[in-house]
Order: sequence, then structure tokens, then C-alpha cells
Amino acid sequence: MRGGEVTLEGASLIGFLRGSRQGEKFHGVNPATGERLGPEFFPAQPKEVDEAAQLAHHAFDEYSRAPGRVKAGFLRKIAAAIEAVTGELVERAGLETSLPRARLESETARTTGQLRLFAELVEDGSWVMARIDRAQPERKPAPRPDIRSMLRPLGPIAVFGASNFPLAFSVAGGDTASALAAGNPVIVKAHPAHPGTSELVGLRIREAVRESKLPEGVFSLLFDGGHDVGAALVRHPLVKACGFTGSRAGGLSLMKLASSRAEPIPVYAEMSSTNPVFILPGALRKSGEKIAAGLYSSFTLGAGQFCTKPGMVFLPEGAEGAAFRSSLETLVRQSASFHLLTEGIRSAYRSGIEARKGNRNLKLIREVDPGNGAGVGAALFETDARSFLGDETLAAEIFGPATLLVNHARREDLVEIARRLEGHLTATVHGSDEDLVEFRELLSVLEQKAGRLIFNGFPTGVEVSPAMVHGGPFPATSDGRSTSVGTQAIYRFCRPVCYQGFPGAALPDELKDSNPLGIWRMVDGEMTRDKIAQPQSEAAG
Repeated sequence: MRGGEVTLEGASLIGFLRGSRQGEKFHGVNPATGERLGPEFFPAQPKEVDEAAQLAHHAFDEYSRAPGRVKAGFLRKIAAAIEAVTGELVERAGLETSLPRARLESETARTTGQLRLFAELVEDGSWVMARIDRAQPERKPAPRPDIRSMLRPLGPIAVFGASNFPLAFSVAGGDTASALAAGNPVIVKAHPAHPGTSELVGLRIREAVRESKLPEGVFSLLFDGGHDVGAALVRHPLVKACGFTGSRAGGLSLMKLASSRAEPIPVYAEMSSTNPVFILPGALRKSGEKIAAGLYSSFTLGAGQFCTKPGMVFLPEGAEGAAFRSSLETLVRQSASFHLLTEGIRSAYRSGIEARKGNRNLKLIREVDPGNGAGVGAALFETDARSFLGDETLAAEIFGPATLLVNHARREDLVEIARRLEGHLTATVHGSDEDLVEFRELLSVLEQKAGRLIFNGFPTGVEVSPAMVHGGPFPATSDGRSTSVGTQAIYRFCRPVCYQGFPGAALPDELKDSNPLGIWRMVDGEMTRDKIAQPQSEAAG
């Protein structure tokens, strides 16, 4: 690394040890120039995948029972260590992704911010949802025993780095942060598009494991230029769950592997979403030009490589709709070309655009000529409601700077379109107060179709906060009850455990009468931080 303090070795991190430099080597590649970046990287061998899983399994007993303050301190150490090498990270990630420096600096801050957010959550401790139903020995016709429950971690978690977020959804991203916060060791399969960035972050996590005096199996990082290591991880009997952000094909493949195991495991996969935008008449009349500018910025942000990119836009026919289309076309025409993250993404984008050009149900309004080289141009297509309802391919995601306008003449058509949509991460509505009343049926339908509903805004830009939901009905995610962003993400990697009739000394601190951690608990159906006055010996009955 030029000017850096760390020399990249290109070998996996198996706990505190290095993997071998064997197998079919691969390189990071600068997507703007095609330049191969050093060093060579080598895939984890089958024996090393097993070693990582065994280390994680053995670390689980100690780490799963680590107090919240210990896990919080560990997460904060990771954040501080990443911040200390921000310059190196931004330089390397810039080479591997061609993303601008400001974007990568922002993503670094997001990564460390979400680590600290989970640190606050586990330090408080109330997230475990402790419930206590005290014994009722005099109850008729049968006494009730003392029953207590809380959430406990699952075991070793496999996390897959995402191509489009080399930091925030990668080695130390939200899946890793939430799994570690819940008390699970993590084995990350690095994305081959940014192996150098992944190694730099992985070394920081390993450093934090050592400084926190935690068992080495709490974290491992495995490299692979293909899919074998990821498949082996999901198949490994000691791995208990998987976090994935990527394509629908990739997510479905992992789900199939996980369900075919002797012991099936959950795969929390964020996959495909076209994120519909509904522009209602009142908003179009009042703010059409402003909405067009915001929409353009949203669907070209990050070269359209955000999972929340608005890929289809529904608007009324008529003069206001025509003016909106004209404003958006002007913005697209003036657009510069874009570099996509990998050759695979670029090839898929170009193929998707060509397929749309050949679809007789579509009209190409504007495509920017990127010229020769590795760039791509923004593209704007148009169709009508009848054609959209008759051709399900028009709702498919195109990953890149393109969107589709769908014109409709009747409110009933818009509601019918919404009913036929598959699951999405987001659904956006631009409207006036009057629109909300007139289109209340549309809003009711969209609640069943997306994990996040946005009013008079745009879906790109996912705030990391306790209330955020970054999930949605299938195929947006494999499990629409979950989120991969925000503190609720922790609930993917834990399960409820009930303790019946236990003496107080044998209970976890979270469930003891004295409430030594001072957490919120549900006691006999009411939330409280108070101690339980009744002696434990009596409560255990």
C-alpha cells in the first residue's frame, strides 16, 4: 500500500493466524481503468474454512456470555481502529471501486457510526426482551410455575460482503456489527471486488479482538474469487445463520444451500428491489419540476448502484406529466457517464438496457452515450399502465443509472399496479394532503409491498437509526420480518430461550430478581426497571 502502514498479504485471516497462499489467485481491479491491483489474493482452502468454523464454535461459549459492556467496548474498539486508518481505507477502496473520496469517507463514518450505535444498544442491555412471569402456586385449577425468557445468540454467523458498499455492508458492516452485538462470532466471506479494502478492515477487527482479550474465533475473514468458499461456509454444520446483500440469484442460491442442510439455517438475504415511486396529481401540479430534479439525483446516485434506487415511476397522463417527463429528460441528457463497480455489473446493465430497447412495449426517451471505454450512460424509458400490467419483465430491476416512467389515466389502474407488485425495500409517494385522502387505498396496498414507505422524499439514503427498516417482502429480502439496517437488525441473529423453575443463582443476570443490570423487563405483563421484591426462592416455587 503506497504510503500506508500495513502491507497487504492477500491471505485469509483464520482467527489470529493467516491462511495459506494456495489455489487460484485473483486480484482487485480498478473498474475505471481495468488495472489489476496488487497484491495477489488467494482463496481459503476447505481445511481453512473448517478451521474458521471450529474456532468460531469454540469461541461462542465465552463470547455469547460476555457482558454487554464487554461487547460494547469491543465494538467501539473496532470503530476507533477503522477511523485510525481512514486514509488508507479510502485510498484502497477508491482504487478498487472508483467511488469518489467524499462517498467513501461518508461510508467510513457510517460504518463506525453503526458500530457505536450497536455498542450503545448492548451496553444498555434492554434489547434482550427479558420477560418474567412469576410463579402463582395458589392458582386454580393448577399452579403456574416461575417462567422467564430472554433472547440468546445463535452461534457462528457467516456474513457476505456486498459489492456496492465496500465498507458499510461489508467486513465491518451492519450484518457483522449486529451479529457481534448479539454475541455471535462472525466469519466474513470478503467480496472479490474489493479484497484489499476487506483485508484492511479485517486486520482492524482482529486487532480489536486481541485488545479486548476475546477468543480468537470471534472473527475470521475468508477470501475467494468465486463461490466455493461461500457455499462451504453456508453448508458447514457449525454455522448457524447467514447475512447476505447482493443479487436475487445469489441470495436464492444461498437459501437453497441452507435449506438443504441436515440442520437448515436462516439466510437473511437482501436481494432485488425496484423501489416504485408514485407521483400523485396534487404533488405533480405543485412540485413537478422539483420532484423531477430529486428523482434524477436519486436514480443516478452512486451510478444507480444502490439497492434503494427508484427504478420505476408512476405518474398521471396529461400536461403536468408531459412537463415532468421533459424536465427529467433534460437532466438525463446533461448527465455525465458513469463507472460501475465491476465488469459483471457493467455487462448486466448493458444487457438490461439493450433488452429494454428491443421491447415493443417500451419507448426509450433518452440514453446518454458514454463514448468508448468502461463507462455507461444514464437511460430513461417510458410505457403506459396497460403495457406495464401486461408485461411482468418491465418491473425487473436494472442495477445502474436507469429508470422507467409509467403513465396512467385512472386511479384504479394505479391501485391495480400496486396490487401486482412483488416485494420491495421501499415505496415512495409524492402527494398533497388531498392526494392522501383520495389515494388511501393505494397507501394501504403499499404497506403490504414494502418495508419502508416514504412520503415526499426519495428512497436513496438509508439513515442508520433505531427505527429504520431496511427490508421488505420477498424478493426484496428472504424474510420480510427482518431489517439489515438499524438496531432491530440484531434480532436476526438471536432466539428466545425460556427458563422455567430455575433458582435465582442459576439465572442469567438479565432475569434475576435483583435486576443487577438495571434493564427494562416485562414483569407479569408490565414494563419496568424495578427489582422484584419477592425473594427468588419463593418465585422459583
